[in-house]
Amino acid sequence: MSEPTFLPFTRPSIDERTIAEVGEVLRSGWITTGPKCQALEAALTERWGRPVRLANSGTATLELALRLAGIGPGDEVITTPLSWVATANVVLAVGATPVFVDADAATRNIDLSRIEAAITPRTRALIPVDLAGLPVDRDRLNALAGKHRLRVVEDAAQSFGSQWKGRAIGSFGDLVSFSFHANKNFTSAEGGCLVLNDAEEARAFEKLRLQGVERFPDGSLEVEAWGAKCNMTDVAAAIGLGQLRGIEDANARRHQLARRYFERWDRSLGFELPPEDLENHGNWHMFQPLLPPDLATRRGDFLAAMKARGIGVGVHYPAMHLFALFRRMGHAPGDFPVAEDVGARTLTLPLFPAMSDADVDRVCATSSAVVAELRGRTA
Repeated sequence: MSEPTFLPFTRPSIDERTIAEVGEVLRSGWITTGPKCQALEAALTERWGRPVRLANSGTATLELALRLAGIGPGDEVITTPLSWVATANVVLAVGATPVFVDADAATRNIDLSRIEAAITPRTRALIPVDLAGLPVDRDRLNALAGKHRLRVVEDAAQSFGSQWKGRAIGSFGDLVSFSFHANKNFTSAEGGCLVLNDAEEARAFEKLRLQGVERFPDGSLEVEAWGAKCNMTDVAAAIGLGQLRGIEDANARRHQLARRYFERWDRSLGFELPPEDLENHGNWHMFQPLLPPDLATRRGDFLAAMKARGIGVGVHYPAMHLFALFRRMGHAPGDFPVAEDVGARTLTLPLFPAMSDADVDRVCATSSAVVAELRGRTA
C-alpha cells in the first residue's frame, strides 16, 4: 500500500488559464508595472468602491499607509502582539513606537476594551489585525478611533473576502491593507494593495511606492519627498487577475472545509477550537485550534508526529513581544498573557480550496491518534 500524499497546511490554487496568461505577459516583454497592474487596480477599485493601489507586499502597503497618515518619530501606534512581526516592524520602520494591547481570548484579535487604557498624548494610529481572516469589530474600532481622533490602518492581510455585518472588508473604513502572499486566500505570489480614501491619497501613494517620483506630460519629472521601491510587476498582477475570477468559489469551499472540521473534530481531546460562527467568521483563511493545556509544551512533538504521518501543520503566530527585538525594548513574559497563551498553543491545520472532505477527515483522525500517543508518553 502506497504512502498517502503529503498534505501541506496551505497551497495556492493556480489554474491553467492563469498560467497561460502569465506566459503571455512574459512573452509581451512588459514584465514590470504595466497594463496588468492597471487592470488589477481597476478591478479591485470596482470591487470595493474606493481607490486601490498595488505594491509588492502587504508589508509595504502597511508601511506606506503609516507614512501617508503622517506617522513618524515620537508617535505611538497601538496594535496587537498576536500577528506576524511585520505588523510592528512597519511601525519601527517609520520611526514610531509600537504599543501592544493584549488579545481577546474569544476572538484572538486585539482586545478593544483595553485600547483606551493604552492611549497617550503620543498615540496617533491604531493597527488592528484580522487574525485568520476573522474581522475585528469594526463598529467598536471606528468609534474608538473617532473619539480619540486616531487614524486606523487595518492590517487586513488575511481578510480578502471577509465581511463585517454584510459589508466587505475594504469597502469602508480608513486605510485598509491586504497581503497577496502565496499563503493568502487571494495571491499574486507576492504582493499587496492598499485601499485609500480618495484620489488625492491614491496619488500620494503612487509617489511613495516608486521613489517619490512625479512624472509630467512633457517628459519631465520631480521628486519632492522620499519614496520607496515597492511597485508590483505585471507578472504578479496577471496571477492576481486570475485569482479574482475564482475568489468567491474558493472562499465558499473554505467555509465548507471549516464546517467539516467542526463536524469531525473529536472535542473530547480538549482543544480550543476557533470561533464557530461559520457564517460571520470571515473567509476562513486558517483553521487554528489551540493545544490542550496539558500538551502546551509538546507542540514541537505534535508538529513532528503529524509531519511523520504526511500532514503539515503551521504555527501562526508566536506572541511577537517575546522576540528579542521587543524584549530589548522592555517587554517581558507576562506582559500580555492572553496573546502569550494563544501564541504558545496555536496550530494551523491544513485548509485550502483544493482539499477534499477526506483530507479533513484524515487530519482529524491523525490528530486524535497523535494526541493519544503524546498523552501515552506523558502518562
